[in-house]
Amino acid sequence: MSMDIRSKLAIEAKRLDEINAFLMDPANKIVNNLLTVIEKYGGSEEINRKARKASKIENLMARLRENDSPYLEDLKWLIEQRDKGNFITVDEYRKKILGDKVEEIDFNEDFAVTLEISACQYFPSFMKQARQAVENGELMPGRFIRVRCMKEQEEDDDLLAVTAAMQIIGASWCETLDTKGTDGTNVHLGGPETITGYFGGVGQPNDYPIKWVNEFLYYYTNYGVKQVLNINPGTILLAYLLHKVGIDVEFKVSVFMGNDNPYSVFWTLMAARLFSREDGSTSLIGFNFSNSVNNVTIEMSSDIRRSLGLEEFVRFEHHILETWKSIVIQPYDRRDELVEIASKVKNISAKHEGGEIAVEEKREHPSDILDYFLPKIDINEKGLMPALIQNYLDKHETINNTARALTEKGLTFIAAPKLHHRGS
Repeated sequence: MSMDIRSKLAIEAKRLDEINAFLMDPANKIVNNLLTVIEKYGGSEEINRKARKASKIENLMARLRENDSPYLEDLKWLIEQRDKGNFITVDEYRKKILGDKVEEIDFNEDFAVTLEISACQYFPSFMKQARQAVENGELMPGRFIRVRCMKEQEEDDDLLAVTAAMQIIGASWCETLDTKGTDGTNVHLGGPETITGYFGGVGQPNDYPIKWVNEFLYYYTNYGVKQVLNINPGTILLAYLLHKVGIDVEFKVSVFMGNDNPYSVFWTLMAARLFSREDGSTSLIGFNFSNSVNNVTIEMSSDIRRSLGLEEFVRFEHHILETWKSIVIQPYDRRDELVEIASKVKNISAKHEGGEIAVEEKREHPSDILDYFLPKIDINEKGLMPALIQNYLDKHETINNTARALTEKGLTFIAAPKLHHRGS
């Protein structure tokens, strides 16, 4: 390969100077609009202070108590089960799966796969999952993704309860803000009849990225919600800038962003690196690939991530199973590929969004990603809640099946840390 051609790719320092000059320009409207929202909430330090206070478990529990919430007793039960050690430990789990063979295996925790479930829409579903895990010696995920309407879950205390639960079990979780391209943002687009209008991406047109920031800061300062889904290049850039000025925002790139090749991955990671803090950290904490990627894509993306110094900061999130309806051609099962790559790529999560194929195809109401967007009142009127809870428990089963497959190959995983990794 010609070094003369390669040398032409180097970014000149003067180009970086031009970008910095643009960002520092007092007349820069796109930066000024962001800073105005930050100042509205009191500035970076005050924003983080409010978030830390709002996220304290004692404050979350106190708010549930004030609301006379039925979820309070559930959380007390969860704390009690955790403190009594009633959830199976990783060592106990490995012994359960491998028997005496477990003594022969040197588990490499450097390549532990995070067990991830999506979407955890309702706190009662989570509690059924937790009770089943205690009863059957099963694992709770180390990561939860949520897509429920924020205002709706704020009204019925679900947001408070789940935020508390995640801290009790030590799991990471991600919320989806209501400011998104399917909320009527683009007045010219509707449902399936205008689907081609979305081919350029879901979209956050005009002033909506600033509205997205405003919504994030509301939930961050009032509930301590730190991590949110991100689907648009504009809101991704704003999340980088928020973090750069000192606000401890985190986000994950959605599968709907369509990062389906190493070049698109490089583009996203390059911006993360350019706006990283002095310690190398970035607000980009989760990176969901498009469903079309394969292991070669993931390995090449891993090389890019390592070269940019982002391996410990950015988790790759990969769909292992998907909802049966409305997102992919079925059957879709990537578990074997995960087991193959798990010992090669660090900081990766196995995202489970559907049940096992043999289970889903027999369900009267199989999992459907469109169910995520149904208002709770509609779900109750249609009598769908029992079916949706069953769909969620089916995903819980797939989590445990993946943990078994990894364990049988001598590979490691991250389940809910405060429940299962005690003493590790």
